[in-house]
Amino acid sequence: MNSSYLLSIVTFIYGLAAFLYTASWVFKKKLLGTAAKWIAITGILCNTAGIVLRWIESYSLGIGHAPLSNMYESLVFFAWTIILIYLVIEYRYKNKITGLLATPLAFMAMAYASLSPNVSSRIQPLIPALKSNWLIAHVVTCFLGYAAFAIAFGVSLLYIFRKKNKPGKIGVFFHFPELDVLDELTYQTVTFGFLFLTIGIITGSVWANSAWGSYWSWDPKETWSLITWFIYATLLHARMVRGWAGKRIAYLSIIGFLAVIFTYFGVNLLPGLHSYG
Repeated sequence: MNSSYLLSIVTFIYGLAAFLYTASWVFKKKLLGTAAKWIAITGILCNTAGIVLRWIESYSLGIGHAPLSNMYESLVFFAWTIILIYLVIEYRYKNKITGLLATPLAFMAMAYASLSPNVSSRIQPLIPALKSNWLIAHVVTCFLGYAAFAIAFGVSLLYIFRKKNKPGKIGVFFHFPELDVLDELTYQTVTFGFLFLTIGIITGSVWANSAWGSYWSWDPKETWSLITWFIYATLLHARMVRGWAGKRIAYLSIIGFLAVIFTYFGVNLLPGLHSYG
């Protein structure tokens, strides 16, 4: 079994987990929620195996690099980080509600990687700009940040939904946490993501200097990474200095994730130094 085939199976595993989380929420069946959690765990184990297998395959082809160099590989890793962070949150808070949005996000990332005709799963040699020891550090830190922002986005949507619906109207198996818990979880995941995005931008600038002779070139992806950073910096500043909480923080989190999506996908349509990925 090659890595691409295994990872295509992961797409459907995450899709099944998302379906079961939704069914558990709609039909108020605890067993479905428990099954969804274990299927998500199965998915991340297979996802991990697929990443490792792809890494091994690259060496067997004489290419030999970490599977983090193109859109397909980054989407696979993005899905992996989303599920990882979600499972840590579920373990800590003993609540499956975040899975209702985390698993669909992971499924969509994998589906786009596996099914889109615009994304190639072929293992290719690194272009000269990517041949650097900074590759793993930069990509891993950025995508840990992106995944944390994805979870914060989901929690923010849950906050807004919970705010607009009385507890009696949403009395489902997934016991909705109190608003202050959701608000704090948004803040914590954004803080985690902001830390890793900051490290990602720093490692990227050092890498850019070694590859292109300049720490910053105002490339579209660099520019939008900075815009995204400022949005989340504004959120944290508003929270810690201005005392913002609740819906204002939730809406800022949603706006921030939209900037993440554009940084990840939208700028690839523009010419620039990052147009390869």
